[in-house]
Amino acid sequence: MQTEPRIPNPESRIPSSESQWFAIWTRSRHEQVVREQLERKHFEAFLPTITKWSRWKDRKKKIDWPLFPGYCFARFDPGDSLPILKCAGVVNIVSFEGKPAAIPEYELESIRVLVGSELQYDPCPLIREGMMVEVAHGPLRGVIGRLMRKDAHRARLVLSVDLIGQAVSVEVDAADVKPY
Repeated sequence: MQTEPRIPNPESRIPSSESQWFAIWTRSRHEQVVREQLERKHFEAFLPTITKWSRWKDRKKKIDWPLFPGYCFARFDPGDSLPILKCAGVVNIVSFEGKPAAIPEYELESIRVLVGSELQYDPCPLIREGMMVEVAHGPLRGVIGRLMRKDAHRARLVLSVDLIGQAVSVEVDAADVKPY
């Protein structure tokens, strides 16, 4: 006796208690394509964008660029991930120890609220105290050190000579440091 292959009912993809948000790693510049495919397959997808000016030889134009290049977000049951992986442009689902890593809903909701507001925003690297950072701008450009403290405008950077157990600290503009 032959059985029909199980074709998932698109209506069953309505968010359930098992569905959570996940980050989808995409090929370069395929974020929009992946979002469109996910929506065609009836998955809830989210691609936050930022409007930037693009320049060509003959003109300038405002373009919506992904806020987080290389990533799109989707809500789904991790047991139903095969249709996600089959989308053209999807590299993988961001995972931890081989299992898709869920994103807390409040994190994406916060991004959604910000993107929907009239406020000015820019992507920035996630830098935490204790990380090794490099100064990207200013008179200390290229200097590498450990970030000891960071507030809204200033960052305390420690430059060390580990071999002799000595260090010196300096305060720099927080916007001038990036992860090393």
